[in-house]
Amino acid sequence: MATRLITPARPSKKKTTIGFVNLGCSKNQVDSEIMLGTLVTDGFALTDDPKKAEVVIINTCGFIEEAKQESIDTIIAHGKLKDSGTCRVLIAAGCLAQRYQGDLLKQLPELDGVVGTGEFGKIAEICRDLLAPKKRQQRLWISEPPYLYDADAPRLRLGKAHSAYVKIAEGCNRNCAFCAIPLMRGKQKSRPVESIVAEATRLAAEGVQEINLISQDTVNYGVDLGLRPGLTTLLRELVKVKDLHWIRPFYLYPQQVSDELLDLYAGEEKITKYIDMPLQHINDRMLKRMHRLGDRASITSLVDRIRTRIPSVTFRTAFIVGFPGETEQEFEELRNYVEEAEFDRVAVFLYSDEEDTPAVGLDEKVERSVMDERRNEILAIQEEIAAAKGQALIGSVMDVLVEGVSEETELLLEGRHEGLAPEIDGVVYINDGSASAGEIVKVEITDAALYDLVGHIVP
Repeated sequence: MATRLITPARPSKKKTTIGFVNLGCSKNQVDSEIMLGTLVTDGFALTDDPKKAEVVIINTCGFIEEAKQESIDTIIAHGKLKDSGTCRVLIAAGCLAQRYQGDLLKQLPELDGVVGTGEFGKIAEICRDLLAPKKRQQRLWISEPPYLYDADAPRLRLGKAHSAYVKIAEGCNRNCAFCAIPLMRGKQKSRPVESIVAEATRLAAEGVQEINLISQDTVNYGVDLGLRPGLTTLLRELVKVKDLHWIRPFYLYPQQVSDELLDLYAGEEKITKYIDMPLQHINDRMLKRMHRLGDRASITSLVDRIRTRIPSVTFRTAFIVGFPGETEQEFEELRNYVEEAEFDRVAVFLYSDEEDTPAVGLDEKVERSVMDERRNEILAIQEEIAAAKGQALIGSVMDVLVEGVSEETELLLEGRHEGLAPEIDGVVYINDGSASAGEIVKVEITDAALYDLVGHIVP
C-alpha cells in the first residue's frame, strides 16, 4: 500500500524539496518515518506534490511478486517527472533496492541512486551527494543489513497522531523455504529494552494512545541480546509507561510462546488481547516442506493453550495456499482446519517463487488458477465465521479508540476496539455521540457487517 506524505507546511524556496512515497508494510513505514525525520532535521523541505520535488525517494517493497511489480511501476511513473516536473534526483530505497541493487540501476536508467536497508541513516548525506553539480553517475549505497534506529533518531510519523508503530528488532533468523526477508533484512538484531521504552515514553508524552510493536519475528525478540524471555521482559517494562492505553505486539512465530508470556497478555490491561500469529499451513508434510518448525499437533495445542489462558483473545493468522507439492487432500485439511478453528481474522497468500529461496527449486508447482480457487474457498469460509462473530458482539459495550471522522461519510465517526488492529482489520462506525480523534469512549454495538461494527457512544 502506497503512503504519500502530506506535509503540514509549505516548503521553503531556499530548501531542496523532497517528495517521498512509502510502499509495503508497517516496518517499511517506520523506515520511511526515520528517513523523513532525518531529511527535515538536515534542512530539506517536504512536499506532497511529486511534480514540485527536486528529489523523489521511493521506499520499495520486495516481499512478493505483486509488491515488487508495484515498486517498479512506481519508480517508472515518478521517473517521468524528470521531464514533466522539477525532479533532478530519483532514488529507490528499501527491500527491492537491497535485493536487486545494481540490476535496478541497469533496468531502470531513470534511477540515480539505490539505497539498501542498511543505509537509511545516511539518506540526507546521500541526497546531498547526488545533488552536487557534477556529471550524472548512478550510485549504489549498499551495506550489510540490518539498520536499527535508536530512541533519539529524528522521526516524522505518518498516519494517525494517536497510534504509532515501534520497531523492536530487524531481520530474521528463520529459514522458511518461501521467504526472502533474511536476504533483504539480514539476521535478527534487537534494539535494547531501554531504547524501546524511551521511545514509547516519548510517544506517550506526544499523545500516542496505542503502540504497535513490529519486527520480522517478534516472539524471538532479544535472543541476540542474551534476553530470555526477551519479549516478556520488554513488555513488563512497557506496561509501566504512563499514559499508554494499548500495547499491541505483531507477528508471534508459533514456537517459543511461553505460558509466562500468555499470562502477561491476560493479566496486563495495557497489552491488547490480540494475537497475530501466521501459521502458514496445518498439514505436517507441507509444514516440513516449508521449513516451518512444529506440526499440526503442536499448532492445535498452542491455539488451544492461547485461548484457554486468554479467554477473550482475538486471533489473527495467515496461511499460504499453492505451496509446491500441495495436494488437493492437503489443501482440504487446511480448509477444514480453518472451518473448525474459527479464527477471528485470516489472511490467505498465494505462493510465489522468490529468487534464491529454498522453495524455488521444489518441483510440483501449483497452477495459479488452482491457487486462486483455493484462496477463494478459504476466504468464503472465513467470511461466514467473521459474520457470525460480528453478530455475537451486538449488545456488548466496549472501549473504542476514536480514529476521527469516517472515511466513508462525514456523518459517522470511526474507531477500533482492541481486537481491531490498525489498517489490516475492520473498524467500528459510531453513528451517535461526539468524540475527538485519540479519545477512548464506551461504545454499545448495535449492528455488524462482516468485519465492521456499528454502535453508539454510551454516556
